Amino acid sequence: MSMIFFACVVRVRDGLPLSASTDFYHTQDFLEWRRRLKSLALRLAQYPGRGSAEGRDFSIHFSSFGDVACMAICSCQCPATMAFCFLETLWWEFTASYDTTCIGLASRPYAFLEFDNIIQKVKWHFNYVSSSQMESSLKKIQEELKLQPPVVLTLEDTDVANGVMNGHTPMRLEPAPNFRMEPVTALGILSLILNIMCAALNLIRGVHLAEHSLQVAHEEIGNVLAFLVPFVACIFQCYLYLFYSPARTMKVVLMLLFICLGNMYLHGLRNLWQILFHIGVAFLSSYQILTRQLQEKQSDYGV
Repeated sequence: MSMIFFACVVRVRDGLPLSASTDFYHTQDFLEWRRRLKSLALRLAQYPGRGSAEGRDFSIHFSSFGDVACMAICSCQCPATMAFCFLETLWWEFTASYDTTCIGLASRPYAFLEFDNIIQKVKWHFNYVSSSQMESSLKKIQEELKLQPPVVLTLEDTDVANGVMNGHTPMRLEPAPNFRMEPVTALGILSLILNIMCAALNLIRGVHLAEHSLQVAHEEIGNVLAFLVPFVACIFQCYLYLFYSPARTMKVVLMLLFICLGNMYLHGLRNLWQILFHIGVAFLSSYQILTRQLQEKQSDYGV
């Protein structure tokens, strides 16, 4: 029996639909729930990672992480555990197929409509394959839902009256699902230690120079900033290595640029070997950040 009727992938920040299943029902009730889903998609940024809105015949479930959210219209008989397991699987498939740059640059609705083929396969799997074959994934989602229950929306929360949002706000805001990164490597730990060392050197020199500059000359402000900006960039590099962040590549390039420009500016206060050391550590950290990915999800089906 089919319990998942419709699924789509949307961009969280503006609700732009990126892809959707193309086979859906045309009954009046179902079309009304499609309208509710579209309305809710425009406001996903207001809600936590998972949420549900239930009615008499249908229910809407959504799961978001970063700037990508997956949404589904299901039968009321569909267990929430199965719905969220379906949405998480869909999220992994989509983010594995398209990078954050392509997603961020998408300007027209359904820019990745070809992903419908994957949606159909995943939807068929969850609709017709025995739940015993998905036991490990369902058990994992069930445990997550116990620890972080999805926000429950009323039907009014999914409506827009006269083009203006009705103002309903969920009272309970749980954090988004915590996707695990790959294990930290020995080289990654080394890059963290070196980065913290560079950050400390920049901070000490910057603070010392700032104290001296206040008493001597205001022309040293540029040198102070050239120490403190790389300090912040080093700390942020450590954060990017330890935790997942959307648009990570762009942030890594930006931090690397700040560190390189800052050290080049400090040519008169640092010798060549010191500058090469700081820039070398920045490149090593950038490489470690870009090569440490989200852990691969263990799939229970073959698509």
